[in-house]
Amino acid sequence: MRSVTYSMSMSLDGYIAGPDGGFDWTEPDDEIFRFWIDEIRGVGVHLLGRRLYETMLYWETAAEDPSLDEAQREWISLWNPLPKVVFSRTLSEVRGNARLASGGVAEEIERLRAEPGEGEIAIGGATLAAEAAKAGLIDEYRAVVHPVLIGGGTPCFPRHERRVDLELAECRTFSSRAVYLRYRVSRQARSSR
Repeated sequence: MRSVTYSMSMSLDGYIAGPDGGFDWTEPDDEIFRFWIDEIRGVGVHLLGRRLYETMLYWETAAEDPSLDEAQREWISLWNPLPKVVFSRTLSEVRGNARLASGGVAEEIERLRAEPGEGEIAIGGATLAAEAAKAGLIDEYRAVVHPVLIGGGTPCFPRHERRVDLELAECRTFSSRAVYLRYRVSRQARSSR
């Protein structure tokens, strides 16, 4: 069965965007950008909320920019053909290799898991991930934690939800002092404590 992963960049205090909606502190350096390129290779389909979809639309036409470097061109070659499912109550159409979700996140994940295909089902966007987490559908949480405290904004993880036990699968420190953490959801029944 295809695994469902939630990957985001976040501040040390747990936010993906600040109180003003800004996320300039997540701008990847060359090392982190190369990391994200390698990560996207394992994705078979990407589920996005409207805001992340609109942010990522830049890449649909970026190939026309002659100033792009080799890594940016490589990202485009992987990202643009990747199938995407966009969840939005306000959009009536999407561009590129994307389609609007026809159901809720649980229904879409169930359908994608039943279809033939390889690669992970990746979730991008905190609101969408919160819905998937509430339904117990996320298999791995992956975070690049940036060395900054922003004091508020959009939380990376849902608040006041059920407990989820995790197992550390990977940890990596980048030269920028950002840290990558990959956790698998522990599906074992918790013993009484």
